[in-house]
Formats: sequence, structure tokens, C-alpha cells
Amino acid sequence: MPKQKTHRGAKKRFKITSGGKVLRHHSMRSHILTKKTTKRKRKLRKSTEVQGKFSDSVKQMIQG
Repeated sequence: MPKQKTHRGAKKRFKITSGGKVLRHHSMRSHILTKKTTKRKRKLRKSTEVQGKFSDSVKQMIQG
């Protein structure tokens, strides 16, 4: 039986912490930034935790 390969797209976009949480970056930060407030852009800089059952599927994709 062949080994399951790591999903390369998921590996580039998500990070698993030592506690097992999955972190992701915010979207809407690449262009059209003039109309967005400074507060909103500042909050988009920080990474956030993946919520719910979606984190399980991300872990499975990353760990192969």
C-alpha cells in the first residue's frame, strides 16, 4: 500500500502548533487597501485559529 502524500497547498497555507491547533492567515490583505481602515488592515496581519471540524481535515492533509 503506498503512503499518503502531504497536500502541498495546505502545507504552505496552514501551520500546526505544538498544542495541536491549526493556524491560518487572513484573506483580503493583498490589494485595494486604500478603502480599508488602518484598524482592519492591522487585524488582518495576525494569524488566527481554524475553527471547528475543518481543522481535522487540514491536519489530515498536512500530516499525510
